[in-house]
Amino acid sequence: MNDMTALEFLPLGGTGEIGMNLNLYRQGDSWLAVDCGIGFSGNDTPEAEILLPDPVFIAERRKDLVGLVITHAHEDHLGAVAHLWPQLGCPVYATPFAAAVLRRKLGEAQLLQQVPIHTIPTGGAFTVGEFDLRFIPVTHSVPEAQALVLRTPQGIVIHTGDWKFDPHPLVGPPTDIAAFEELGREGVLAMVCDSTNVRTEGPSASEADVRREMTKLVATLEGRVAVTCFASNVARVETIAKAAIAANRVVAVVGRSLRNLEVAARECGYLSDIPPFLSEQEANSVPDNQLLLIVTGSQGEPRSALSRIAVDTHPNISLGEGDNVIYSSRMIPGNEQAVIQVQDNLTRRGINVITDRDHLVHVSGHATGGDVRRLYEMVKPKYLVPVHGEWRHLTANAAIAQELDITPVLLEDGDILNMKDASFDVVDTAPTGRLVLDGGRLLQMNGGVLSARRRMLFNGVVLGSFAVDEEGYLIGDPKVSAPGLLDAEDPETARVTEEFGNALDEIPDELRENDVTFRDAAKTALRRALGRKLQKRPLVDVHLLRV
Repeated sequence: MNDMTALEFLPLGGTGEIGMNLNLYRQGDSWLAVDCGIGFSGNDTPEAEILLPDPVFIAERRKDLVGLVITHAHEDHLGAVAHLWPQLGCPVYATPFAAAVLRRKLGEAQLLQQVPIHTIPTGGAFTVGEFDLRFIPVTHSVPEAQALVLRTPQGIVIHTGDWKFDPHPLVGPPTDIAAFEELGREGVLAMVCDSTNVRTEGPSASEADVRREMTKLVATLEGRVAVTCFASNVARVETIAKAAIAANRVVAVVGRSLRNLEVAARECGYLSDIPPFLSEQEANSVPDNQLLLIVTGSQGEPRSALSRIAVDTHPNISLGEGDNVIYSSRMIPGNEQAVIQVQDNLTRRGINVITDRDHLVHVSGHATGGDVRRLYEMVKPKYLVPVHGEWRHLTANAAIAQELDITPVLLEDGDILNMKDASFDVVDTAPTGRLVLDGGRLLQMNGGVLSARRRMLFNGVVLGSFAVDEEGYLIGDPKVSAPGLLDAEDPETARVTEEFGNALDEIPDELRENDVTFRDAAKTALRRALGRKLQKRPLVDVHLLRV
């Protein structure tokens, strides 16, 4: 990392998992960040909900961070900006739609006036510090998705972002094939490519196919119809709205992220031929057979609108026997259990649940293996760096490259790749990690708070409370509370309490004088009182009151 002429690439998030994209490029003494997204917890992290990449490496170099480029307006590419920007402190570059979405997020975080946002037209060329950059429009499930071209002294690098080939994307232009072909003729050093859907063979299905099927399906349904999809998929929202109009239904949106999407989309000229959507409060004035709801919560998020509707706790919307819910989305890996639970709750209430296994109501916005092979054949990069996917996706992407005599380089988060043609290899490793958004706080995934939460989640917590006089001797009986482990009336609770009191009496006098040493000794006493009968190692704490 001492060579100031080097070009380096460093993923801080997004390799080996889906979500939390944060990538860095270094040219000379300048760093450039590409995307800054969130991820959602899965079954392996039940103590957290929203995850973010830890930017400590680049935060320590923020004086050399010349900018942050956003490739598109999905949460896993821009959702962390409002939370991490105070540690980055750099200008942000985005297309009009991504900038509109980002401004609303920054406004909610009270950062809008602090963050310099430069709006770049789709396909536009721009310079950030020492970086000569250009956008290439690509098709994805959000308007204005862009691949990023970096022209460097070492050669051309293409960072694809999320993309696919779709000749009929419905919202926005198709992927600019001519621009990629021209770069291929010029010569490309490396491609950093999305891997999410490469295990699917053949060409990508088209959004136009979903529109035809959705229109047919909605026309056949009775009762209320609710459709859940990714909030940022403007083409899908337009498809659902047009299907509703064709079936003589009006559309209401349920969930804040969908309302924010509508505002940003209309601000940028999208949904221009769609009547304004009703609010969820207005929806109840519409007869059931004339209403279609677009609802957030396709991934089973516990506080989402659909999750609350499924258990009939939503304040404004209720669904029941004979109504319909269409899942116009896929399950993100790790969310399967949460999604199935919501679908089960809906079915229990007599609601007809329809997924892409029943009808063509969803297509992926990510390139298939067939798309990737076609792109590599036209661009012919010397090297491939697979990103954005689990390890099985990265290796599948690498295998396609090898078939075409392209050299793949597989990276872990934190690997620093020297992108010189003669020495294209990992030269160093940067510190990485995951942060958790906990309310308004950012916590270390492996820090004390989350570690304690994991321990409480699986082993419970035991709290001992007791009062002592000035000399440290017990006043009255102690109390022991063990929520999730012992009921108050459980005989075992009485036994533990009695043994805890006896153990407190045995603490040496010299440890009673200082509250810190007294508490430590009391924790040991409580652990001893718990013994081995529970066969767990709960988090133990004590409250000491000196009277």
